[in-house]
This record gives sequence, structure tokens and C-alpha cells, in this order.
Amino acid sequence: MGATGASQAEAATETETQTETKTWAEGQATPPKRVLIAADKFKGSLTAVEVAERVTAGLRRGAPQGGEGLRIAALPVADGGDGTVDAAVAAGFERREARVTGPLGAPVTAAYALRGTTAVVEMAEASGLRHLPHGVFAPLTATTYGSGELLRAALDAGARTIVFGVGGSATTDGGAGMLSALGARFLREDGTPVGPGGGPLRDLATADLSGLDPRLADTETVLASDVDNPLTGPKGAAAVYGPQKGAGEDDVAALDAALAHYVRVLERAVGAPAAEYALAPGAGAAGGIGFGALVGLGAAFRPGIEVMLDVLGFPAALEGADLVITGEGSLDEQTLHGKAPAGVAAAARARGIEVVAVCGRLALAPVALGNAGIRRAYPLTDLEPDPARCIAEAGPLLERAAERLAADFLT
Repeated sequence: MGATGASQAEAATETETQTETKTWAEGQATPPKRVLIAADKFKGSLTAVEVAERVTAGLRRGAPQGGEGLRIAALPVADGGDGTVDAAVAAGFERREARVTGPLGAPVTAAYALRGTTAVVEMAEASGLRHLPHGVFAPLTATTYGSGELLRAALDAGARTIVFGVGGSATTDGGAGMLSALGARFLREDGTPVGPGGGPLRDLATADLSGLDPRLADTETVLASDVDNPLTGPKGAAAVYGPQKGAGEDDVAALDAALAHYVRVLERAVGAPAAEYALAPGAGAAGGIGFGALVGLGAAFRPGIEVMLDVLGFPAALEGADLVITGEGSLDEQTLHGKAPAGVAAAARARGIEVVAVCGRLALAPVALGNAGIRRAYPLTDLEPDPARCIAEAGPLLERAAERLAADFLT
């Protein structure tokens, strides 16, 4: 993917002016001349592209002489969850759409990104919480069938390398729906297909993966996720993430038992590796679709931000940067475990490049920020403490935060 990523770095938007500024903070002789904005979305308020646009506007206003002499490049990033396709499109991939089955069975329009023979497929586009009516959940019956249809659309378009970003799912079916859409068969004792969702897997009697799309064998599939949970148990898909999808205590227990049974049936179909995959990092991602990808698609797990930085061309975009600005909606403990800002900061720090962050809210102490490679953070809540207003007015507030950042680091 290195060559593909490098070509995508050329899509980073960049503006230049002529006159150099004179001094900057901390007594250094000259301010940064090239700033790279590599931030994720502010979930619920701004896309990663919009974050980059607002930060750029704020930097221009806050830097001396309107930022003359300053080069600003923007490379929106994502960690495999919501917004992954948008980030790929911003980096130069082509947006494609397909009509697929949504998590409740109704058709939805889902997008994926394609460049050459490399596709970025985001399962949330087909099977995400975004497709549920407000306040409506279906923890036992929501299906990933549409995610399989979206993968098949990418194969039909010529993809032979697929980055499969998983996160933001409405489902806990272990990827059974996805595999069914790609040709697998999951049958009850009477030979009829099991119903959609994780709950009906309790009735699974036989599994047959021999009918899976043969193109998968010649396709490199990368499972990109920011979580490394196993499929079942106290740290598994149902226990940890089921409640976010409307699962009550009894539902969690039923889903966990159904998923464990699903693994046992798959062991009879494909052998001992099924049980090993169930314990592997990422198996529990997105309601267990990670397990389905590992056992059925031959996917290789990689931390989502790591693979996305590669695909988006981040290493090439870092060349010549003096300062990197990253961020996301909430900088908290989860940020430190595979989220986009932590990955960006680690990559920049390895090059000796200073990193600062913007965010909606900040829940990390300065020491934790520093250990993550982030020198300072600029939360919107410092400007507007009311969370509701902070979300509603995120754009203008982010520009003001970027002005403050410019005053501290670009003057």
C-alpha cells in the first residue's frame, strides 16, 4: 500500500504565501513555515474535512499578517470507524455508492471509496447505528448483510486490496450476515437459514463457507479497527458494546451465548482456527464482524489509524512539516488506545515534529497528553462550557480555538 498511499498524499490541500514571519513562541528564531492539519471528525458536529477547513480559517486569522509565509496542508484522517470513506475521498479516492440491505432489513444507500484496485469499505455505511431511526435499536436482530453486499460491490468494481474499516455498528451478529451476503450458508436443524442478527445464532446447526465469493481468495483484506476485543466473554462484543446498541442485561447474556455457539459450529466447519480467531485481537470489533472477517475473508487485523495513515499517504504528507495539528471530538482515555489523534501524534513524534490538538472536550491531564506526544490541546469547552451550544456552534468555536493556537505557536 505504500505506493498508493504516497500518491494520495498529493491530494492534501495546500495553500502558500510569500512573506516570512519573524518570531514565534518559546524563543525560537522562526515560526513553523509548514503546518499539517491531520484531524478526525468531531462526531455529531463536524466532519474531518470541515474540521480542517475551520482550523485553516482560524490559523489564517490568528497568524501574523494573515499567515503570510505560512503553508497549510490538510489531510483529514480516520481510524476505521465513521468517516473513514470521507477521509479516503478527501485524499483522492473516488466515491462509489451501492444500494444495500440496512441493519433492520430495509434498503439503504452506502458509499465506499476506490482508487485503482484499492477500496476502502466502511461497515457503518451499510450496517451502522446511523441507519437506525432515532431511539430505535435492534440488538438481537440487526444484521451485517449489507456490509457483505458493500464488500461485493467493491469486488465487482475491481478491488483486489480492501481496507475494511469497522466501527459504529448497530449489530452484534459476529459477521454472519456479512458472510451470508458473500455466499456462506448458516442453517438451522431443519435446513432453513437462521434469521438475521446475533440472537438467532442460538439456533444455528450447520455452517458452510464453501460458497464464499472465490474472488476473496485473491484479495488482500485488512481489518482496520480501533478496538482489540475478543469475540466473547466479559471483554467481548456483546458485553462491552452491546449496551451501546440497546442491549439490556438479558440481551447481552443471550448474544454472548449465541456468539459462543456460533464459534463452536464454525469449528466443525473450518476447524480449530475458528476458536483461535474468536480470541484474536479485533474479533469483537463492530459486534463481532471482525471475527467474521478473520475467519471467512482471510483478513489481517491492523490498528485502524495505522492502516488508514498508510492508505491516506500520511508519511509523505509529513515531509517538511514543522507543526502537526490533530484532534477529534473528545480527547479522553479512549484516544490513547488507537484513536486517530494518538496515531497521528506517534507518527509525527517519530519524525521529531511537534504536535498540538484541537477537540470538543478535553478529559486528559497534561501529563497524559505529553506521553501521547501532544504538547497542548485546545478544547472548545474552554470557549463555550455549555455542551449543547458547543456542539451546535462547533464550527465558529473551532475557528476561535485555532486563532488561539496560532497566537501561541505561529507568532
